[in-house]
Amino acid sequence: MAQFRSIEVNLMKTIVFNQYGTPDVLTLTDVSAPTAKDDQVLIRVFAASVNSADYRLLSGPIPRLMGFGLLRPKDKIMGADIAGRIEAVGKNVTRFKPGDEVFGDIATGFGGFAEYVCARESILVKKPANLTFEQAAAVPMAAVTALQGLRKGGIKPGDHVAVVGASGGVGTFMVQIAKSFGVEVTAISSTKKMEGLRALGADHVIDYTREDFTRSGQRYDLILAVNGYRPLADYRRALKPQGTYVMVGGEGRQIFESLMMGSLVSRRGGQTMTSLAATPNADDLSFVKDLIEAGKVTPVIDRTYPLENTAEAVRHVGRVMPRERLSFASRRPYEPYRTFSHLPAPLRQQKSGGNLRHARRGSSPARLEHLCVRQSGSHTGNRQKLRRSRIH
Repeated sequence: MAQFRSIEVNLMKTIVFNQYGTPDVLTLTDVSAPTAKDDQVLIRVFAASVNSADYRLLSGPIPRLMGFGLLRPKDKIMGADIAGRIEAVGKNVTRFKPGDEVFGDIATGFGGFAEYVCARESILVKKPANLTFEQAAAVPMAAVTALQGLRKGGIKPGDHVAVVGASGGVGTFMVQIAKSFGVEVTAISSTKKMEGLRALGADHVIDYTREDFTRSGQRYDLILAVNGYRPLADYRRALKPQGTYVMVGGEGRQIFESLMMGSLVSRRGGQTMTSLAATPNADDLSFVKDLIEAGKVTPVIDRTYPLENTAEAVRHVGRVMPRERLSFASRRPYEPYRTFSHLPAPLRQQKSGGNLRHARRGSSPARLEHLCVRQSGSHTGNRQKLRRSRIH
């Protein structure tokens, strides 16, 4: 059986930002590699994903108010969703050992857009055996948000659930996870996403460019609006008398209205209008992992980028927000990657002959609003000095 010895890393490549602004401020540079604390593990990052949270962290206004740095960012490396291999562990770590493949949401400290990152063992989960690193990196933040939104809505077998924004990163997970609860799912998205959503298991699909689902006469037990843009009155019209609406992100007006008016509407009895503040949770991620390994949930990938093109990946996230999610992955220059953005992952694999590139480490990207970074190749020369792990 292969055994891994801990390694020591002096330098690593990473994407840093020393000031708030556009993606142009992101630069690829060498920095000192982190050292795991007693309750942490050192992870070699094979894939990371870009979320809308990364784009907002870069832009400045909200992060400044939330304590991320008034004039300049305190944490200069973005990246929350990661997948990789543990290279070293702190003395108090008991759940993992060097060589374990893990994934998780490290948004409490960020730092995922780098070759190595340290994270507490309590926020990590072993990577699903049937996912590549890039697929795994697409899961944590989006899937856990989807699960928490469904649970907050009180989902139960037999419900009729509507997912607004179903083709985005959170939405695609929401459709699949909802189906695992034994409910009827209606997915609302744009024309070109209809077939992909049916392939993910949606019972009904509605093209919002052609039909206003709030005026169709259909009533739902639960409506989840991912980056919703409608006023609360529209969603109330589409709810059953005892139905629940959950806002999962949205524009400023919708967030304000949900926070200020949702509780007032709910107190009147009948319908419940609420919002979700998702938080990283390893137990929830483990729940999703079980669904993935059971074949009930598959991450959907849009595209990949090399690490040095992170700025373009983040820029793309900004362009598609709040409609979609992006993915990004670095790959070896001699290994081309073909994307089939209109298909869910299983169908893209079939379309490409069933050959997932990077089968040794895994690799197959994430989903729009995700940036998946795949690290590969050796680290030699003056750029990085390390004592490599040996496999016996």
